[in-house]
Parts: sequence; structure tokens; C-alpha cells
Amino acid sequence: MSDYNHITASSVFLRDLRIHARHGVLPQERTVGADFVLNVSIDTDFSAAATTDQLGGTISYADIVVVVRREMAQPSALLEHVARRIAAAILNAFSAAIAVEVELTKTNPPMPVPTDCGGAGVKLRLVRGD
Repeated sequence: MSDYNHITASSVFLRDLRIHARHGVLPQERTVGADFVLNVSIDTDFSAAATTDQLGGTISYADIVVVVRREMAQPSALLEHVARRIAAAILNAFSAAIAVEVELTKTNPPMPVPTDCGGAGVKLRLVRGD
């Protein structure tokens, strides 16, 4: 292939992954749980997979889901903590991951007053250290 086909940036992602989990500050949230939506993007060099059509040259979406579900199954008070755990677990699980962005939304957060809200959550980017 020609040099003009050089990939300068690449990532794999999961969009709108829906999971029921038990995260929250209130005891009810830890007992009953809530619905969450996750978006995960992983910076990785998948140029080998793009040219060879082989899964070994990228990070499998199915494997990412396994890591995310494992971390979501561990209750936490704060979404900030859950998002950081997910990002760190992905970096630990996949040596090809360069950076991870996690957006975690609680679809029906408890609010002190009636609120028309599509969700509340956090977003972070964690970069592999040297």
C-alpha cells in the first residue's frame, strides 16, 4: 500500500452500552440499583488489523465489554470512582491501549426536586503512563 494510506490516529469504541448496576451515595441506590449508559473509546494503533483483517491486530469489542461489566458489578458511591476504575482496568487488560475515555451516565439520577433530565454523569480520559 502507498504511504498516503498511513493511519495517524485510530480508536475502538463502545457506544450506549446499557448496564444495570448498584452505584450511588444513597442506600436505596446500592440496594435497588439504577440504569447506566456507557461510552468507552480506546486509542490504539489498529493499523495491522486494518491491513491484515485479523483480530489480533486490534482490541476486541467483546473483550472490552467483559472488562466493563466486571467493573460495573462492583458497587461504588461515586461515578467518578467507577469511571476511573473502568479506564484503569482497560489499560491493564490491553497493552495496546494508549488512552481510554469513559463517559458514564446514570439515566435516572435521584434529584431533590422533580427534574426533566436525560441523565447525569461523568467523563474522563486516562492515558497510559511511561
